[in-house]
Amino acid sequence: MVFVAMLLATVLALLFGAGPAAAASASGTGPASASSARGRVALIGVPGLQWSDLDETRTPNLWKLVAHGGSASLSTRAVPPPDRGITCPIAGWLTVSAGQRAGTPERGCPAVPTPQVSGEGATVPGWSELAAYQAETGYDARLGTLGQLVTSSGGHVAAIGPGAAVAAADATGKVATYVDMPEALGDPAPFNLIVLDAADLADAWARRPLDEYGVPTPLPTATRQAAAAQADRRVGDLLGRLPGDTTVLVAGVSDITPNPHLHVAIATGPSPSGRPYQHGFLTATSTRQDALVTITDLTATAIELLGLEAPREVVGRAWQTDGTASAATPVDTVNELSDSDLASQVLRDVRGPFFAVFVTVQLLFYAFAALALRRRRRSASVSVSAGETATDATPAGVASGEATPVEAGSAESGSDVAASAEAGSGVAASAEAGAAEPISAGTHGDAGGPSAESAGSAGALPGYEAASASRLLAVVQVVAVVSGSIAVSTFLAQLVPWWALPLPMLGVIVTILAFAALITGLAFAGPWRAHVLGPLTVVAGITSVALLIDVMTGSKLQVNAVTGYEPVTGGRFYGFSNIAFAVYATGTVLALAGVAQWLLKRGVSRFVTVMVCGAYGALAVFADGWPSWGADFGGVPAFVIGLAVFLILLAGRRVSIVKLLLVGVAGAVLIGGISLFDWLRPAAQRTHLGNFVQQIIDGQAWTVIGRKFSAMIGVTVGNWSLTLLTLVALAFLFWVLNRPSRWGAPALGQAYALAPTLRAGLFGALTCAFIGFLINDSGIAIPAMALTVAVPLTLAASVRALQLATTTTPEPPSARTGPTERSAT
Repeated sequence: MVFVAMLLATVLALLFGAGPAAAASASGTGPASASSARGRVALIGVPGLQWSDLDETRTPNLWKLVAHGGSASLSTRAVPPPDRGITCPIAGWLTVSAGQRAGTPERGCPAVPTPQVSGEGATVPGWSELAAYQAETGYDARLGTLGQLVTSSGGHVAAIGPGAAVAAADATGKVATYVDMPEALGDPAPFNLIVLDAADLADAWARRPLDEYGVPTPLPTATRQAAAAQADRRVGDLLGRLPGDTTVLVAGVSDITPNPHLHVAIATGPSPSGRPYQHGFLTATSTRQDALVTITDLTATAIELLGLEAPREVVGRAWQTDGTASAATPVDTVNELSDSDLASQVLRDVRGPFFAVFVTVQLLFYAFAALALRRRRRSASVSVSAGETATDATPAGVASGEATPVEAGSAESGSDVAASAEAGSGVAASAEAGAAEPISAGTHGDAGGPSAESAGSAGALPGYEAASASRLLAVVQVVAVVSGSIAVSTFLAQLVPWWALPLPMLGVIVTILAFAALITGLAFAGPWRAHVLGPLTVVAGITSVALLIDVMTGSKLQVNAVTGYEPVTGGRFYGFSNIAFAVYATGTVLALAGVAQWLLKRGVSRFVTVMVCGAYGALAVFADGWPSWGADFGGVPAFVIGLAVFLILLAGRRVSIVKLLLVGVAGAVLIGGISLFDWLRPAAQRTHLGNFVQQIIDGQAWTVIGRKFSAMIGVTVGNWSLTLLTLVALAFLFWVLNRPSRWGAPALGQAYALAPTLRAGLFGALTCAFIGFLINDSGIAIPAMALTVAVPLTLAASVRALQLATTTTPEPPSARTGPTERSAT
């Protein structure tokens, strides 16, 4: 995303200009300044309140709100303190004030400042310093946005408690009406916006001892329950005074634990549509997930309820229900939302160990496979060529140690295809040009080819084990297919509530392995298992189709998946995450390689084959970038370039720098056009694609780009395990599978000879992963996950190629020739 975003930012800045002046000229001052506040909103913040804190007996007022209104989990992600990924109470209130992530520069969680009371109003101490700091966070939050908007429109604002004063203050840090307790407010009817800070949980937490990061330690259960009950009574004091037409928004606006959690979000009373919030789950277009909203949505909801238009600095979207009442009881609602937070906590605990196990097992498997392929060196020599028999398999002119590049086709003729593997120590593979189907390597890799038994038994020397008879190679193939299935299985595992099992770490591993075993069973279930690309095509196809369906139906499989996104961190809530994109794109390109091989073997013309692959590839790219589905800004250019490399090689053409540059520009233009289309939609319906265009116009794009670039560098430099996995996977691919050295046999060359489209697919997938690494903020994570799909599946195809290869007897070494005498003449 980073470099494409820079290009788009530059172009649009030239078109529209940049900075506040351009923003004003583009849209004017907006109707917000001319509108008058109407309606009444009570915004009740209970810092630290989780769904597990609610109880019908201890918290009856909050329980009643759940029974009559909409509910959801609240992601409170703001700007965390150093070394702690939590939202402190002060950061949560500042975020509500700005409608954008905000924070403080101090280490740990500083106390919410006590307002300086003056008459009926008050001023927040240190406001100017807090406002200035936001420019350093990468989000450039504008403190006082909520309070200033309401007061500028003629509305009246009241704050109850220190945190409420922070949220309700105007741009100068002042609030017109401030009291400490709800009963001191008097008649609430004159106020359009009333903000209450029920800080009992946060106050109890602040009294706890500090850990090494300056953050208080967790509350004991009894203390937490007592504080939640006291906060409920404070909420009840305000609710009893509010007029009946007041919309009540309750939010657990921060964490009060050393680790982040999902919190309470409740809405009752009139909604922005005019209809009352019904009992059921809340959602917002910012998350597109049922029962999940964000803290910045809270600000946007209050503004819309008051009949005002949110300025562009407010990035959230209003809370809404689906318009149908839920039959679930409050107990069911609370339990389900508590379970969502449990899933996020379990994910945090298992993600690190899971990736450690995952990387370790991958590395061990590569070592095991390398040893197995090295053992292949002691087997009978084999040779394969297109349409040849065992007696004439070795092509003339290929000497020991020579390497002939594998071509998907001739650039000049467009019909002749030559494909040969590197040859060494009597191992050679070639596909002769001028065959009936140019891109096909004969029948060995498809229907009608020799069986493993017949191909590997003839001609073996005593003491040598044929590849087809090697049980070790058979095990390598099966394990490779299982390994290639793991990535998509991490998403399919979300179909099972593994986080609720007694041993979640064991549960997630067993669930993922179960789905991988199921996919592997399908890969070997039919006649396709005998083909070189059969298992690869099944696994890659399931990977592509499963993730395609997922983004088209709401991205449910990626939420709280070990390779997906975490709602508690608020990085992404819908569409393709960077890791999911890497898995999806790799699976798509490899699956198309398998489909292309199948079509060509059945006499389908190369042109039709390229068109078929291009059609599905276009759908896959469209799904990746379309705002309503994948909404992936940085993935589209990488996907377009990788897919183009595959199609160019499949068509029998050569890839050049000029072609890559043209395709790259086309990819950038495509995602730029999608982003502009998204920007043209109403602001409430835009995704982050359209929002980025608006940030370019507002002159804020370079702040976003800088934050993304820093994230890319941080992931690449800081995640040494994924970097190691990437390097080892590439080394295995090119120095074990593809090089006839003492470390392995040229198995990849044999796979190329039997299934030439594999070369086009592999190069396309690797290109996509490399470009994705360069332009996305996940850095090394993208090629690491792409290779966990591509390399094991390529290994499985290479092993099958070895098994299908016909054997030949290696020639004995030639005798030394004696010295020749020079003629006397």
